Amino acid sequence: MQIGFVGLGRMGGNMVHRILRDSDHEVVAYDPGAEAVKAAVGVGANAAESLEDLVSKLDKPRAVWLMVPSGPITQQSVEQLIELMDEGDLIIDGGNSKWTDSKAHADAAGARGIEFVDVGTSGGVWGLEVGYCMMVGGTDAAVERLSPILDVLAPPDGWSHMGTHGSGHYVKMVHNGIEYGLLQAYGEGFEILHASEYDLDLHEISRVWLQGSVIRSWLLELAERAFDQDGTDLQHIKGYVDDSGEGRWTVFDAIDKDVPAPVLTLSLLARFNSRQDESYSAKVIAALRNQFGGHAVKSE
Repeated sequence: MQIGFVGLGRMGGNMVHRILRDSDHEVVAYDPGAEAVKAAVGVGANAAESLEDLVSKLDKPRAVWLMVPSGPITQQSVEQLIELMDEGDLIIDGGNSKWTDSKAHADAAGARGIEFVDVGTSGGVWGLEVGYCMMVGGTDAAVERLSPILDVLAPPDGWSHMGTHGSGHYVKMVHNGIEYGLLQAYGEGFEILHASEYDLDLHEISRVWLQGSVIRSWLLELAERAFDQDGTDLQHIKGYVDDSGEGRWTVFDAIDKDVPAPVLTLSLLARFNSRQDESYSAKVIAALRNQFGGHAVKSE
């Protein structure tokens, strides 16, 4: 199968590498960064200089996979591809787009007779070797057409057709919301251990927990790796935690559906707290405690 690939960053570049390493599929690759394109060519891809060039180098019916940041860049890329492509072609969004955006993109593409598939993709930088877990939304025909590529990118039984347009990104959204909660639980647990009166080796604790414990997981394996690399104090890492949107969308959707999701919600709010050098609300609380109870305050 021939496929165009747009976006050759940490995920996209490795996905192109896996396709070309593990199959006979052909990839035409484009990225605004020349070095990223050069790396893709180095593993066997054909280079494109623009979206127009990429589309021109694909045989009909074409298939183009987007692996670019969600939001305006994805929106612009989809709009350009709809103008460049023809009836019967296929656009795939494998990024972390909001599911409602994917539904709108499918409608816009469909109006021109172009198929659209949304693929929620999980696996990070490890996907090149172990494969990517993929949650797929779209019509049966479009997903069947894409299946040879999905079979290469995923480990055995590692992808599934979730439903119609937007469902792949919807499931990935909730997947990432759950991830927020899991990460927060590990973070809080290890902080308690770190604050203990005992001189605890967190690398050793994470290692032993991996041996049959009920909380063993791949994330715990990564915690063991992090403690091994940076020590118990994680001295080379600043405690600033970003979010890429899916956690917020999960919480908003839970609110819209009257679904109580306190763990996921608080894990999102904890990330906001990590970005403050000092909490103003904590200042207010300290000031009030001083006012009503005479409790001591610490001066700057």
